[in-house]
Amino acid sequence: MELGSHGTHCSPSNVSECLCSARLRLCPHRCSASAAKSLLFRFLPVLRWLPRYPFKDWLLGDITSGFSVGIMHLPQGLAYALLAGLPPVTGLYSSFYPVFLYFFFGTSRHNSVGPFAVISVMIGSLTDSLLPSENFLESINGSNMTVNEERRDAARVELVATITVLTGIFQVALGLLQFGFVVTYLSDPLVRGYTTAASVHVLVSQLKNVFGVSLGEHSGPLSLFVTVIEICRKLPETNVGTLVTAVIAMVVIYIVKELNHKFAAKLPMPIPIELITIIISTGISYGVNLNAKFGVSVVGNIPSGLKPPVVPNVSYFGQVVGNAFAIAVVGYAICISLGKIFALKHGYKVDSNQELIALGFCNFLGGFFQCFAISCSMSRSLVQESTGGNSQVAGVIASLVILVTILKIGELFRDLPKAILAAIIIINLHGMFKQFKDIRTLWKSNRVDLVRAQGRGGAMVTRPLLCSRRPHYSILGRIPDTDVYRDVAQYQMAQEVPGVKIFCSSSTLYFANVELYAEALKKKVRRKRCHPPMSLLLAPEPGQGEPGAHCPAPPQRGRCGPSQHMQDGHNGPGVAVIELSGAEGSAPPAPTLRTLGLPQPSFHTVILDFSPVSFVDTVSIKILKNVRWVWLPVLAQLERGSFFSSSLTKHCFFPSVHAAAEHARSGQRPAPVSARTPRHHPRPRDGWGPLREPRVYPAAGPQHQDVAPQEEDICGAEPGPATLMAPTHPRGPPAPMDS
Repeated sequence: MELGSHGTHCSPSNVSECLCSARLRLCPHRCSASAAKSLLFRFLPVLRWLPRYPFKDWLLGDITSGFSVGIMHLPQGLAYALLAGLPPVTGLYSSFYPVFLYFFFGTSRHNSVGPFAVISVMIGSLTDSLLPSENFLESINGSNMTVNEERRDAARVELVATITVLTGIFQVALGLLQFGFVVTYLSDPLVRGYTTAASVHVLVSQLKNVFGVSLGEHSGPLSLFVTVIEICRKLPETNVGTLVTAVIAMVVIYIVKELNHKFAAKLPMPIPIELITIIISTGISYGVNLNAKFGVSVVGNIPSGLKPPVVPNVSYFGQVVGNAFAIAVVGYAICISLGKIFALKHGYKVDSNQELIALGFCNFLGGFFQCFAISCSMSRSLVQESTGGNSQVAGVIASLVILVTILKIGELFRDLPKAILAAIIIINLHGMFKQFKDIRTLWKSNRVDLVRAQGRGGAMVTRPLLCSRRPHYSILGRIPDTDVYRDVAQYQMAQEVPGVKIFCSSSTLYFANVELYAEALKKKVRRKRCHPPMSLLLAPEPGQGEPGAHCPAPPQRGRCGPSQHMQDGHNGPGVAVIELSGAEGSAPPAPTLRTLGLPQPSFHTVILDFSPVSFVDTVSIKILKNVRWVWLPVLAQLERGSFFSSSLTKHCFFPSVHAAAEHARSGQRPAPVSARTPRHHPRPRDGWGPLREPRVYPAAGPQHQDVAPQEEDICGAEPGPATLMAPTHPRGPPAPMDS
């Protein structure tokens, strides 16, 4: 055979050389310098963005933000180490090494990685079950038994370092295998339900430090209730000094945090009340000697300096592999959720797979330096954003603040009362406790999401199995002389309606595929065009588009202005019209493609066929709010989910894709439908009754393909590009989703 280059004949002696040569000829880019550089830039995002870092515009904000976040890292690191059942200094290590490493590997500009309460309580429950304090009891004077805290802490640090390294291995492996999509199966209600439940465990675990009582370490099912019962039994033994210290600290921290929130716009940076509380309480504890006089438990010795790296004890791998995987998934889910929120707000993208790799490296390398597993903190991330943080440079500054603390200041906090750390932990859970309101909201809007938030595995697994995560997306065209629309890529006779893009998905929308739907829509409507890429949210100036053979100008439509939003009204049970270029009232007009010097689009209307959509969850509603798209078979769910607002109202609903296409082609804008049923329309069938606003009319058959009778148009003139949603249900209306 002739596998060698230049016709070299392959013999048994040079077969490996021939195979290598063939591989190079088939995939020459794999071994090229540019491919190696691309790979390096992919796994080290800092090489991409740092050379283009705008020092003049961003550096001052990043420095200010870094100091603010570093100040928060100090008390939270100490507190969350206590929550994990570890010496406080490990919290400082976990606030330094991972934060510094994230600068090189992370893609989120606003995430503040480091210790997080939920991850800490997961680690704490594991250390309590595998290495309980009872295993380190020693006799004193042959009778009294006491816990050797030094031996216990050393053993727990070794165990947690092993868990952290294994967690990092899982995250890096999943990232390299492109498993970042897995987090899409952890819907927002599910994550919020999990973190809310974890916050209850965190609260209960800190009650012993608030009341100053000693408790046994319980693990397994119902351990939470056993702990609460034991606390109630030991309330008569409460240390009054510890309780007063904790209550005063909680009241002060809560009040100042509320003031920070209320006057956030007027304050250059939030008041660092946690740090102030730690400094003052440490000074009082040292001066009054709270430990000796009142029995208030204190942190104790905090060694200064950094520890040399230590290889983890691999003998623990078998015992903690399941827990490490759970920590890896939960930590990543929280981190990527926050990252996407900030990315959407500030207009940049977060690479989900690279974030998985970044967290993995932070945990893997941090485990060698006595760190425990980390994630992202909402409170620190919000402070990083609000104080002017623009990039990962803020994280480097924060890590340097912690480094100075470890080297010079840490030993000064040995008299810090543990009750103060418990107060900080409990108040920082305030936001998670607010998530209990989700129960009421989800009960009203979507009970399937409520079941998922309650953590029922069937709801989490069954929905993705029943709903395809990767449906088929297509652009529809009309079969000539019919009202039938089919995929133009599969049917040669199907022809696109000039100036109209009809987009269809083969599946319903839910939390695991709604982002894929949005991305597929962008790709599909941009694939066949005669101009370079452009944003669909920018409309061409009305009447100024230059029509061509393949790029027709937008039609003249009534008296609707270019910045017109939807008006209330319905024309049928499935389509909403949304103007993509919108400002309301007297607001300044949105920039147009022509004013920005960009090319004109080849279409003026996008129709979304939602025929398969019979269900939407709260995650889908949030995404659709951002992209401003609406449809009706699930209109009641959208209404219950507070989808509509003054700037995003119900407008036009059509009984079929054909009706929407005819409307878009004719350029006639229907007026809102009267709340009373017209005589020539059949009465709505069961399940299609009126909502709180105008009645929706279903399609009764082929003769019902026109829109509702038009009333006087109350709009301005010439709207910009529109999005039409056209769900059709040939078999009748869908069954109620909650049945």
